[in-house]
Amino acid sequence: MPRLYPLEKTRNIGIIAHIDAGKTTTTERILYYTGISYKIGEVHEGTTVTDWMPQERERGITITSAAITCFWTPTYAKKPETKEERMSGEYKINIIDTPGHVDFTAEVERSLRVLDGAVVVFDGVQGVEAQSETVWYQADKYKVPRICFINKIDRMGADFEFCLKSIKDRLTKDAVLITLPIGQEENFSGVIDLIFMREVYFEKEKGEEVVFKEIDPSRKEEADYWRHVLVESLAERDEEFMEKYFSGEIKTEDLLKTIRKLTLNYKLVPVYVGSSLKNKGVQLLLDGIVDFLPSPLDLPSPKGIDPLTNQEIERKADDNESFSALIFKIAIDPYVGTLSYVRVYSGILQSGMTVLNTSTGETLRVGRIARMHANHREEVSELFAGDIGAIVGVKTLKTGDTLCDPKNPIVYEKIEFAEPVIWMKIEPKTKIDQEKMGMAIKSLADEDPTFRLMQNPETGDTLIGGMGELHLEIKVDRLKREFNVEVNVGRPQVAYLETVTKEATAEGKYIRQSGGRGQYGHVWLKVEPLERGQGFEFVNAIKGGIIPDNFIPSVEKGVKEALDKGVMAGYPIRDIRVILFNGSYHEVDSSDIAFKIAGSIALQEAVKQANPILLEPIMKLEVVIPAEFLGDVTGDLSSRRARIEETFDRGMSKVIRCKVPLAEMFGYVTVLRSLTQGRGTAVMEFSHYDPLPINLSQLIIQSKVNEK
Repeated sequence: MPRLYPLEKTRNIGIIAHIDAGKTTTTERILYYTGISYKIGEVHEGTTVTDWMPQERERGITITSAAITCFWTPTYAKKPETKEERMSGEYKINIIDTPGHVDFTAEVERSLRVLDGAVVVFDGVQGVEAQSETVWYQADKYKVPRICFINKIDRMGADFEFCLKSIKDRLTKDAVLITLPIGQEENFSGVIDLIFMREVYFEKEKGEEVVFKEIDPSRKEEADYWRHVLVESLAERDEEFMEKYFSGEIKTEDLLKTIRKLTLNYKLVPVYVGSSLKNKGVQLLLDGIVDFLPSPLDLPSPKGIDPLTNQEIERKADDNESFSALIFKIAIDPYVGTLSYVRVYSGILQSGMTVLNTSTGETLRVGRIARMHANHREEVSELFAGDIGAIVGVKTLKTGDTLCDPKNPIVYEKIEFAEPVIWMKIEPKTKIDQEKMGMAIKSLADEDPTFRLMQNPETGDTLIGGMGELHLEIKVDRLKREFNVEVNVGRPQVAYLETVTKEATAEGKYIRQSGGRGQYGHVWLKVEPLERGQGFEFVNAIKGGIIPDNFIPSVEKGVKEALDKGVMAGYPIRDIRVILFNGSYHEVDSSDIAFKIAGSIALQEAVKQANPILLEPIMKLEVVIPAEFLGDVTGDLSSRRARIEETFDRGMSKVIRCKVPLAEMFGYVTVLRSLTQGRGTAVMEFSHYDPLPINLSQLIIQSKVNEK
């Protein structure tokens, strides 16, 4: 079947924002206006398309990113009269609605990895919030062009100028207004389009009908001012446009072309305003998506490594190229099993095709392929270059795997995920639950790379790890609902780490003689501290073959196993360089297992001599409260060992930003509510690891000894 929509008319975009800015409501309006939904779903009624999980509908938040395909003809285009006309003017938009809560940032991270553009949604009252910054910098990391949508302009306290200023001050100086609100708060009635210089109203019951009017004389001066700001911003950033500006020959096409060019080059961020809930402004946002965000052809060709030569190679976004794609998400569907979400970068993926998974070296046959509409599937026979879809029923795929044509292999860069910062003991309630629990947790861990399962070797306890209390709470809830596994959970525990603070060397010897062949492994290791967040580095400094090359990987394996067990309190050792510099071997008795054990012994001894310390996770916390509670809240934070970095005003509220140890923050939201009569909110995300004070370290070590 031929491609219906050309690549230049395809948009792969994400909708990203702070929690409660209105991402899902905006997505619902997009689906309604593009004809995908026949009725508008509402978050507060639990009827949305993209928030389809029961946990999402109950809490009114997005937990898992949802993929949807829809189609749009710009509002300024001639109304199509035939199906052929409609299809020739239509753009195909693949949208991913991502979570706003910090516990689910992995969903945002992996979505941005495969998207070409993004819409960043802001609350018209709050402006830039904590998670707005996080998702913005994630988009910067993946070089994703974006446009902004200042939502909730109809709310009491809404102020588009304050929001625009907060975007310029805290995110980018390149933000430029494209639509201007007509009135604010309860008086918000429509927008002025600064490109076409006309008023736009959204009429009928749900704003379906877009009506254009001339600018009212009472609003002409303000509209002219913001149009001037827009035109000057373009002239400053583009020489070709500047020449037209000075010659006075600016046409609408010049504006559209220049805004698109600058947006794709990360020199401009167009800003739209509206109210998704009140059905105003979303159609013009859709125009902005097709006008200014990139098609797969507008971006540099994706680069990967040829596994045969280790050289960097690229694939063009073209159906005629060799097939290549990236798996960016795994989901378990109760009806069809595993869904592997895939972004096709080049070539065509067809059902029945044999592909190579270069991440594992396995070849597999692709059975069914689907285009996703949140949790509904539309079966298709092929996905083209630039498409986003899902492979149905293949259990062996993992997030970050590269699929390609076996004759032309390529490996795309894997997606890196953060380590868990919180662990919780979990045990099945009955023997039947015990049998089901292992498989159920494995399924959840396959879906979510930041969710981990660990066995405590000393106590035999099963632990689950994640990015925060809400993250683990949702996983336990899903175990009960989706997998019918009843479990008891313990109190959350902090994921401490161990590290060294000075250099040290130690010898590891493993010699066993017991009738027949013995065992002989002998190494000398040196350990050095690395900077925070550097993890682990193994250096082979053996010269002259005093340990044969084939035993070196065994030493490294033994070192890694010892690093995971720790020496102070059993926590993993990180931020350490381990140098293998000496040793000896026996021609007959030396073996892989002997060198592995010798490496483990030497590492433990060296760490004990290198003045080891405990590290604790430090969280970035933003608290938003009414001004009258500032003293009580800062006093409480100080008692939690918080380092307050700044306090500033955001509208009528006070914002406190600080760094605080995770160990002090369990149950904090409940305390904050009681301190602020239920009016305070807090957003917390992982920042870094810091040394734990000695007195607290001793308590942790003692409690670990008592556990044993």
